Amino acid sequence: MDISAKFKETAKSVFPVIAIVLVLGLTIVPLEKTLLARFVVGGLLLIFGLTVFLMGVGMGIEPMGERCGSALVAKKNLALLLSCAFVIGFIVTAAEPDIQVFGDQVKEIFPFVNKAAFTFFIAGGVGIFLLLGLLRTILNFPIKIFFFVFYSLLFAMAFFAPQNFWGIAFDSGGATTGPMTVPFIMSLGLGVSAVRSSKQSDSSFGLTGTASVGPVMAVFAYSIFIRAPQNFMQEIAVAQIETLSQAGIFAKIFLPFANIFPVFLRESLYAILPLFVLFVIFQIALLRMTARQTIRILIGFVYAYFGLAIFLTGVNGGFSDAGNELGKILGALASHRGLPWLLLLLATGIVFGAVIVCAEPAVWVLSEQVERVSGGTIKRKALLVFLSAGTALAIAIALLSNAFNFNIKWILVAGYSVSMLLMIFCPPLWTGIAFDSGGVASGPLTSTFILSFTIGAAAANPADSFGVIALVAMMPLSAIQIMGIIYKTKQKTKKEAQ
Repeated sequence: MDISAKFKETAKSVFPVIAIVLVLGLTIVPLEKTLLARFVVGGLLLIFGLTVFLMGVGMGIEPMGERCGSALVAKKNLALLLSCAFVIGFIVTAAEPDIQVFGDQVKEIFPFVNKAAFTFFIAGGVGIFLLLGLLRTILNFPIKIFFFVFYSLLFAMAFFAPQNFWGIAFDSGGATTGPMTVPFIMSLGLGVSAVRSSKQSDSSFGLTGTASVGPVMAVFAYSIFIRAPQNFMQEIAVAQIETLSQAGIFAKIFLPFANIFPVFLRESLYAILPLFVLFVIFQIALLRMTARQTIRILIGFVYAYFGLAIFLTGVNGGFSDAGNELGKILGALASHRGLPWLLLLLATGIVFGAVIVCAEPAVWVLSEQVERVSGGTIKRKALLVFLSAGTALAIAIALLSNAFNFNIKWILVAGYSVSMLLMIFCPPLWTGIAFDSGGVASGPLTSTFILSFTIGAAAANPADSFGVIALVAMMPLSAIQIMGIIYKTKQKTKKEAQ
């Protein structure tokens, strides 16, 4: 892997965000200079960490996932395959750092929620739907019918659930698709698909999208089970890094990163350890790779571990704080000074959404896998353009929903209805890619910077900002399927011309 080329591409995705925040923060939306300095340092750490992480994914996690999937299918034991799928989904999700943070946030909003039970419901949902997704791949069951049936069931459950849980339930689908689990799940699906008797590529994608359905249904089931009150008052405590008033300027900038780096070393270890344990078990029981192959995968795990820790340190040490403060100031100006400032808030959110999704670790993995599996016929850059457009629109809708107090429930119903309708006209392969894209778009960078920005913009009522991750996960379903329909039309026109 060319590390310099990977670094340049990563930098191109992040530098526009840094430039926009610096321009706004030094001019019409003045931000504290120390905060801006921490933002720049966080951005540089983010770029370096993402580069190292992607190297590790390419060397270790992707080959492991594909080999595990191929080995399980080669055993020709369906019960073994499905049991392993459930265990993998459950263990990896329960250990995902994003889920632990998400559980704390939900507990803070709804004190009657039991965090352990809530986490196990989500992990069980992922395990069950990972099992169902692999079963669909093995049986070559049409992906469109699969998604239509289960999303119909999901919305049927939703209307029996407390309205307070709508945003949280759909946000949980994004929280489960973390930077460690997504590459493994996608590679596992590709490995299973590669050794099927059918040579069609329709089932190569869709497993991540399938796994994302599980936690949403699980949270709705949990909310119905505990009979949460319909009109429970919501309050969100937005964590802030304390001001180091007594420290020098150097300490104010760099000490927050030093303080949280050990935390994210530990959280990254929790995220990667279940995958490493699974690798050891599969290596002993099934894979039996050569020493050279094993060492390469182990080095990949080390790169992925440190890359993820550096990435998360950069995001949480200053990058997302600047987003929150910028959103807070723009939101206040839009609220008190009217349309021009509201338009500036929307424009800023749209640009952030379009650019930041391209820096998500799992988006990089998905786009590269799509280009590789399609033999280059589906270009990575084209996929990123449509994914960026969908994410930008999601952020705009979220900000408008906050500004005009529009119920996000009806936006989700309308959005998913459009996605189901587009499945009729979209090629099955593109439907799988679209639902995978919805899962990977709502990664740690979007969940921190974008969520911080929208929470800041909705400072008067922060609870309304919940659901933005759900919108980010929803919009690619339509955007990528539209891309698939365009691609199908072009291919048809090209054949007719010949």
